[in-house]
Amino acid sequence: LHYALVDEVDSILIDEARTPLIISGQAEHSVDLYGAINEVAKQLVRQQEEEGEGDFWVDEKAQSVTMSEAGHEHAEQLLEQAGMLPAGSSLYEPANITLVHHLYASLRAQNLYHRDQHYVVRNDEIVIVDEFSGRMMPGRRW
Repeated sequence: LHYALVDEVDSILIDEARTPLIISGQAEHSVDLYGAINEVAKQLVRQQEEEGEGDFWVDEKAQSVTMSEAGHEHAEQLLEQAGMLPAGSSLYEPANITLVHHLYASLRAQNLYHRDQHYVVRNDEIVIVDEFSGRMMPGRRW
């Protein structure tokens, strides 16, 4: 009869298994787009109440960001001024859906993820901190 003791099995079976590998693919877009979208997101105004004044609402419990109708219009104006959105087009046209994705990602990054809590900067690289174990997870992406 043989026995084995496996320490940290929860880390292997649960922590590692909950994040699909598909999210760790290579970036397809220029990093310049991230910086430009980030500047647009910084100009949007966070709502203090869910139905209050502003461009977007942050639900910290659900870890989500929702833009208001006014926020969508304001974002479209800012993206047009930055030359990223053709005049008169909508954020939700198929050709512009990447902008929507990046804008929401930037708003989440600015409002939900905090340095030294959700991620750390080590050797000029961002390392995600596992929310359950507190361990640094090199190579992980959100």
